[in-house]
Amino acid sequence: MRSDEVRLNCGITIPVIGLGTYSFNNDRETTEQAIHMALKMGYRHFDTAKIYGSEPAVGNALRMAIEDQIIRREDVFVTSKLWSADHHDPVSALKQTMRNLGMEFVDMYLVHWPVNLKPWACNAVPKEEDFEKELDMETTWAGMQKCLDMSLCRCIGVSNFSSKKVERLLDFASVPPAVNQVEMHPMWRQRKLREICADHNIHVSAYSPLGGPGNAWGSTAVVENPLIKSISLKHKATPAQVALKWGLSRGASVIVKSFNPDRLKENMTSFNLKLDDEDMLEIDKLEERKIMRGEFLVNDTTSPYKTLEDLWDYEI
Repeated sequence: MRSDEVRLNCGITIPVIGLGTYSFNNDRETTEQAIHMALKMGYRHFDTAKIYGSEPAVGNALRMAIEDQIIRREDVFVTSKLWSADHHDPVSALKQTMRNLGMEFVDMYLVHWPVNLKPWACNAVPKEEDFEKELDMETTWAGMQKCLDMSLCRCIGVSNFSSKKVERLLDFASVPPAVNQVEMHPMWRQRKLREICADHNIHVSAYSPLGGPGNAWGSTAVVENPLIKSISLKHKATPAQVALKWGLSRGASVIVKSFNPDRLKENMTSFNLKLDDEDMLEIDKLEERKIMRGEFLVNDTTSPYKTLEDLWDYEI
């Protein structure tokens, strides 16, 4: 196993740095160009989802690279996600994702959110009337396991699951989730969740590991934090590299999102940065702040959720 990979409980390996492909503009050509650049820089994990609208671009870019013999299919790791309006039929949803990608399988298929939406819900930030009251996770997970049995994917997992939701899932799951992909960065460190996942050999993958600067619901609070900046100066690195290396040092993989060539290179080289014990201890003293999508939903007056705990039961 390579040093830039970790082995999952399902037996396969996942690259520790992945490229996220969500884009507000969702421009197919821009996404494909970014993937081609990323491949040249060594990226091998590409993260997409039905709701991102980027599956066709991801699939086309990777197929072109395979046809041009730049990579082999077995050299790349593709993650996609079950949208919250498709809980009733994960198999059909994954087959549609495979058609979008033009691939015969995905490496990882995740339950995107532990909420149930009505069939017409197609916005990344749903409206109040889009929500169903109940989610039968046991039925959903049975469908996810069927995807695995049918070899439509190599591994299954979850996203945005709190420690309580992970433990509830494990009560009935025949196949445990291999991954829990959650927002995680130096200002939302997910200590308890990481401990629960470690106890059950579930790998934590961090999305928005920089706090989502540039996104409507994100913030520059992480990369502009004085301590993060101070540590970056100490190591002649950038604040982004410090934040990413913190996540990697905590055993997580990180899903970075940038289509800028310089940022792509900067993010990838964070793997080589070495933080010392003092750096890690000082970061662990930072005041925690939940920056990303949950806070955006809770603060939206149309949202049925009044606290983050209502949405995810997240516990720091």
